Amino acid sequence: MANIPDNLKYTESDEWARLEADGTVTVGITDFAQESLGDIVFVELPEVGRTVAADEPSTVIESVKAAADVHSPVSGEIIEVNAKVPDSPDLINGDAYGNWLFRVKPSNVGELDKLLDAAGYARKIGA
Repeated sequence: MANIPDNLKYTESDEWARLEADGTVTVGITDFAQESLGDIVFVELPEVGRTVAADEPSTVIESVKAAADVHSPVSGEIIEVNAKVPDSPDLINGDAYGNWLFRVKPSNVGELDKLLDAAGYARKIGA
């Protein structure tokens, strides 16, 4: 059974988003997504300073099974990337929620309200 923390928001395309105290949004892929992908072997992160739209592909993850786009759950500016992940992409397999991918300074934090809560995401993945 997939791990689905209650304190996060989720996209239909299997990303998680966490609103931080400073108003930024931290983004990663869900435990269900990493399990579905299998062994992750490559991560291409977005450039800091890039402006993204909600649901825009922002990152590419490759596993032994497939490559997958990671979409930004909110619109805004990429302000930080997790530099550890490209050197050790398997970190995501070990802890999908502890190893975030990028942080966004949202242009409209209200977009988070359109995302799924933990119960909604559990229903989406059939957990």
